[in-house]
Amino acid sequence: MAELPVLPEFPAWIGTHLNSPASQLKVGMDLVQISRIQASLTKFGDRFTQRIFTEHELAYAVSSPVLRAERLAARFAAKEATMKALGLTDKGVAWRDMEVFRMPDGRCELRLHGVAAAHAQDCGVAQTALTLSHDGDYAAAIVAAVVSMPLAEKATASI
Repeated sequence: MAELPVLPEFPAWIGTHLNSPASQLKVGMDLVQISRIQASLTKFGDRFTQRIFTEHELAYAVSSPVLRAERLAARFAAKEATMKALGLTDKGVAWRDMEVFRMPDGRCELRLHGVAAAHAQDCGVAQTALTLSHDGDYAAAIVAAVVSMPLAEKATASI
């Protein structure tokens, strides 16, 4: 399964990927109410978490029980934002095919697996970037994807 590279800092990639007339920047954003995620955790427990989150995401979330719901809500928002940015809503993508991977330095990367990775590759997604935030009862995520492909292919791709 292919994993997409992560975007370097903004100034380095903006000129190299978006300078081409065949490049596009696709953006998805989502806002999640943390209390709704907490309610799902309470009502469905492991059935909910095992269906939605990867082992890495769960391990990070439970490393701070006080922040568990916030961390999972931000990751859920990232998955929704990914679906919007990449046009995955009708592609049969499993929630676990989209993963927020926390790096040792604290940055988060978006990692795609399975159907999500295959669709992104087919549509010419060259790189992705992810940002997460939570405050009060809300968690938010923004996903950006650079789509870079030859003009002939661009006409037939559907992101």
